Amino acid sequence: MRGGWSWTRGRALAASALLTAGLLGFHSAVPNAAGRPGSLMEAFLPWLGLAVVVLAGLALWRRSAAAAVAVALPAAVWAYLFGGLLLPAERAETDIVTVQHNVSDENPDPAGTARALVAAEPGLIALEELTPAALPAYASVLAADYPHHAVEGTVGLWSKYPLTDVRRLAIRPRGIGEDWNRGLRSSVRTPHGEIAVYVAHLPSVRLGVRGFGSVLRDESAGLLGAAIAAERLDTVILLGDLNGTVDDRGLAPLTSRLDVPRRGLAFSWPAAFPVARIDQVLARSATVRDIRTLPATGSDHLPVAARVRLGRP
Repeated sequence: MRGGWSWTRGRALAASALLTAGLLGFHSAVPNAAGRPGSLMEAFLPWLGLAVVVLAGLALWRRSAAAAVAVALPAAVWAYLFGGLLLPAERAETDIVTVQHNVSDENPDPAGTARALVAAEPGLIALEELTPAALPAYASVLAADYPHHAVEGTVGLWSKYPLTDVRRLAIRPRGIGEDWNRGLRSSVRTPHGEIAVYVAHLPSVRLGVRGFGSVLRDESAGLLGAAIAAERLDTVILLGDLNGTVDDRGLAPLTSRLDVPRRGLAFSWPAAFPVARIDQVLARSATVRDIRTLPATGSDHLPVAARVRLGRP
């Protein structure tokens, strides 16, 4: 486009930039009634950064001064919300390295998956979608380095440290069969003190003609949040496939009580082209310094590894 920069061109672009800034900064104001559009948008909230890039390019092409100035607002909001996650990992002392992985009930190589997780040298490994057929393979590979383990239903915890007071979590939503068991809680005696570790696999969400189907996931998240709120130990680490991002209001019963990672986007699903981190490591009275993905296994999720500092910073 010929000519210099103009304040009158690109008003629609400027309006779009302001709308993008509003969605980023006030996403919780998007209604979550029929179809749960608010949760759907929040599941992919970081990707609104692409809209900022497109708008900036169009503002440059149109030589619109108004649009260029307006684009600075969503860029600043995005940087405030997500920019810190892109910074290098903090070089600080770590007490525990944890690995969280939905191994998939269709994983063709359980033993290879277990060996890949051990290579990260974590102190704790949480697994979901364990099947009776695959469990012996995981247990066999992990036994040498992780002598302490507990399995409840389809979730399991392997630990270098002793486990005590292991119990099943009552996070089954109404209407789901009694054989559904996807949560456990255990005390872990670490060299830095006793902590509570929760492993959970919340119900899946579905996107269909009726919108974003997260009712069961949200109900289960509420039950899990209540269990953590009642936890007697100060320090809690939650490892799990929560089928939601930390920005999704459906996980508010958890994110309102637990701190999220300080560094790392770590998109974990789907493994072929990850667009969201639904595998989470959250903590109370502890700091998740950073989170990262590990190489792909035979699962449709990528494993995530997190460095955790126990106690408040």
